[in-house]
Amino acid sequence: MEEKDLNTRISVRCKVCNKELKGRPGKTITCGCPNMVTVFDKRVTANDLTKVIMLNFTKKKKHEHKLSAQDLAFHEKRKKRKIRKLDFEVR
Repeated sequence: MEEKDLNTRISVRCKVCNKELKGRPGKTITCGCPNMVTVFDKRVTANDLTKVIMLNFTKKKKHEHKLSAQDLAFHEKRKKRKIRKLDFEVR
């Protein structure tokens, strides 16, 4: 499996049946007990989420700005511009 897939996996444990579930891309995995813990890609659902323990989860990385500091300053300055309304005479 690719290293990218391993980093995005979610592992959870159901407190009711004590079963550990690991998420797989494109597959739905369920523990089968009355709590019905289900893991699909990066989503976890259950009848009672207080009975679910998250074992590992990777946080999303913040997007890096592709613009330089000068470009960001220019856009901030431009955002603060006021609109001038011009009055025209109608003949």
